Amino acid sequence: MSPELREKLQAVSVATLATALYKRGLRNQVVQGVGPVAAKGRNMVGPAFTLRYMPAREDRNQLVEFRNPEHPQRVAIETCPEGHVLVMDSRKDARAASAGDILITRLMMRGAAGVVTDGGLRDAATIGALEIPAYHARPSSPTNLTLHEAIEINCPVGCGDAPVFPGDIVVGDDDCVIIIPADIAKEVADEAVEMTAYEDFVVEQVKDGAGIIGLYPGTKQENLDKFAAWRKANNR
Repeated sequence: MSPELREKLQAVSVATLATALYKRGLRNQVVQGVGPVAAKGRNMVGPAFTLRYMPAREDRNQLVEFRNPEHPQRVAIETCPEGHVLVMDSRKDARAASAGDILITRLMMRGAAGVVTDGGLRDAATIGALEIPAYHARPSSPTNLTLHEAIEINCPVGCGDAPVFPGDIVVGDDDCVIIIPADIAKEVADEAVEMTAYEDFVVEQVKDGAGIIGLYPGTKQENLDKFAAWRKANNR
C-alpha cells in the first residue's frame, strides 16, 4: 500500500470507516468480538496476511508438531511481509490461544504492522507491553494445539464474522478492527478524511452549545458555511 494511503488511514477512526463502508453497502466489515490487547493511542494499518485454523484432531496436534519447520503457524510468523497485519481465523474460539508472546515478538521484530485474531492470545500482558498493536477476543493460556490446527496461509478467511482476503486493508484503533476491500481502500480513505474533518468541527460546535439538528448531519446551509470557514482557519 502507498505511504499516502497508510497516512490517511492512520488519522481516521474505525467508526468513521464503518460508516463509509456502510454507504457502499458493506455492513459486516468490522471484526466482531475483538479489541486491543492494550490501547496504543494510534491506528494499526496494513494489508492483510492471513492464517487459517481448523478444529484440531488429537493425533495431528501433539507438541512435537512445533518441531516441524514447516508448521503453518511458525511459517506464517516467518513469512508475514513487513508492514502487513497477520490476521488469524481462529473460528471465534478463545479457549485455546492463537499465538503467544514469543511469536508476536518475532512478528514485531520482522516489521509487521500488527496482529489480529478472533481467538485468544497467550501471555497477553506481555504482548500488550510490546510496541506492535495486537487485537484478540481475550487472554487464553492453552496452546493452540489444544483446539486449533494451523492449516493454511494467506487464503481467504473469516475473522470475527468479517470476510478477509489477502491484501485487504486492515485498520485497528483503540476500539476495534475493520477490514477494507483493497480495491476501494483509496476512495474510502479519502471520504473518511473528509468525514473526520466535519466531525471534528461538529464536536467543537456541540461543546460550544450548538444543537445537532441541522448540524449533524449538515443539512442547514449556515452550518456548512461555518464549516467552510472553520476548515480554512484550521487548515483542514
